[in-house]
Amino acid sequence: MTKAEMTAQIRDGKGFIAALDQSGGSTPKALKQYGIADGAWKDDAEMFDLIHAMRARIIKSPAFTGDKVVGAILFEQTMDRTIDGVPTATYLWENRHVVPFLKIDKGLEAEVDGCQLMKPMPGLDALLDRAAKAGIFGTKERSVVSAANARGIQAVVDQQFAVGTQVLAHGLMPILEPEVTISIADKKEAEALLQDAILKGLDALPAGQQVMLKLSLPTVDNFYAPLVDHPRVLKVVALSGGHSRAAANAILARNRGIIASFSRALTEGLSAEQNDAAFDALLGEAITSIHAASIAG
Repeated sequence: MTKAEMTAQIRDGKGFIAALDQSGGSTPKALKQYGIADGAWKDDAEMFDLIHAMRARIIKSPAFTGDKVVGAILFEQTMDRTIDGVPTATYLWENRHVVPFLKIDKGLEAEVDGCQLMKPMPGLDALLDRAAKAGIFGTKERSVVSAANARGIQAVVDQQFAVGTQVLAHGLMPILEPEVTISIADKKEAEALLQDAILKGLDALPAGQQVMLKLSLPTVDNFYAPLVDHPRVLKVVALSGGHSRAAANAILARNRGIIASFSRALTEGLSAEQNDAAFDALLGEAITSIHAASIAG
């Protein structure tokens, strides 16, 4: 019953997905944004303790509930940790009614044909088994498109669907994330190539199977409508991609059927030094604005 409830919440819920999945490479930057400077930890263990404390503070905030935050993407270490003694994924669903996802990619390969594939994921099947047992609903896997290169984009999409098929085999919902770099000159052309490749991949999925898509906000409003409306797509979500929260919200609000999955734009302005009242108020404002943009379309 829980999986059906989670599926319905993602499909029909009026809200957005919080991306709380900064990994080892991006954690120092996330902590710096949170007001914890480099050197405040002596090793990786302390660094991950600090980022878990930040994530737990966000998740426990009164504003962070399934009414507006329908899902949250976790880093593997976050899944393996607890909040108030409760495993994180369990806490999210049972205490906040937020659907838990897991970031599974291990970072990016060097750029080839204007694109970056995902690095190999040894032990993925074991991780997916562990995620399913932990109560995780779905996964997220990111690659990057930095040029309108048909060969590179096809390689990215082929890999995304191959990993997505592996995820589906474990009873989990994959979020395929072929991010288009927002600053490239040929972004519009890259988006057209990407959408064509994704549509072919979707059409090849067996009847009744669905995936989710996490995409950069499009250059042309509602360009991704064919993906939003595709029967093999449970939900299309958007990353902020370097836009400020205000800019990302403004674009998102103009795109029908797409909801946010923001990371940096969600935590913008939050600080370790804020007292709980100030922290909760600022996070509440952020959640309210991202939620409004997500349901506007």
